[in-house]
Amino acid sequence: MSKEKILVIEDDKHLSKLIKYNMEKAGFDCVATPTGEIALKTLDRQPVDLIILDIMLPKMDGLQVCKQIKQDKKLAAIPIIMLTAKGEEIDRIVGFELGADDYIVKPFSVRELILRIKAILKRNKKEKTLQNILTAGKLTIDIPRHKVMVNKKEIELTLIEFKLLVTLIERKGRVQSRDRLLDDVWDISSEVTTRTVDTHVKRLRQKLGPAGNLIETVRGIGYRFADGG
Repeated sequence: MSKEKILVIEDDKHLSKLIKYNMEKAGFDCVATPTGEIALKTLDRQPVDLIILDIMLPKMDGLQVCKQIKQDKKLAAIPIIMLTAKGEEIDRIVGFELGADDYIVKPFSVRELILRIKAILKRNKKEKTLQNILTAGKLTIDIPRHKVMVNKKEIELTLIEFKLLVTLIERKGRVQSRDRLLDDVWDISSEVTTRTVDTHVKRLRQKLGPAGNLIETVRGIGYRFADGG
């Protein structure tokens, strides 16, 4: 099992070494960088599971680094713990507004830092799992494994049927026009006959059996996944 990777962005060499040593002792893979610029280049080359970010950095400060990370779609989901000597409320507010997950004021307990890291990583894993497993009544969809279960029995779906079902359940309660579904599921323009959607919905309902009625027909418009499902 691969170790979870922590990126430490801290310009104080002694503190950086101390954090890195304790992270590795706690079972993490840890890489440390002294500036935000180097850190951003590091993130381009290798993925990490969490970032410990000092606010008082030379040139590009921690708030700027945090903002740039959260604006990058590939990096935005990485949790960030702000580390700083500043303890004023306004600094914490700015950090949280930029997307930081936690905030620790120097001097701090290394043990407390490790406990906070573990708590954030555990929460992150749980959230990712919930995002990857969709449920509605008797229906369960495991997105990464491309698996659909009804009453704990696996249902075989084609790639298009699977994509159509996931699209509908992710937009639960919202009406999806046939044209919109053609664009989003088939990646083609609405010039193609909308009967394609109707045919696939009919087959999907049949395969889902007792869960098929969760896909509702909205007369004259399209389809909707039942909000109460």
